[in-house]
Amino acid sequence: EYKDKTTKKSKYRAQKTSIDGHVFDSKKEAEYYCELKNRLRADDIKGFCLQPVFILADGLKYKPDFIIFNNDNSTEVIDVKGVKTKEYIAKKKMFEDKYNLKIIEV
Repeated sequence: EYKDKTTKKSKYRAQKTSIDGHVFDSKKEAEYYCELKNRLRADDIKGFCLQPVFILADGLKYKPDFIIFNNDNSTEVIDVKGVKTKEYIAKKKMFEDKYNLKIIEV
């Protein structure tokens, strides 16, 4: 049976989505990006950052999906999750311990 190998399916059935030149790992993440853009236009937040890199240890990095900068000068670290892998759970704990910040899962 012939199988088209040019289209690689995601392990967790997430569909990559492109908006404004950014490629997101899932539709859910792309939709959250659009929501943040609307919040920024409405002056509900000061700004946001896409996939910032945090160093957890030598050779070990964590990239949350977004950081939101709120009007009250607080920040929120956001990870849009469909499936929580063992690797994610371990990195989440290391991140929260090292940076004393909570990750909000959407």
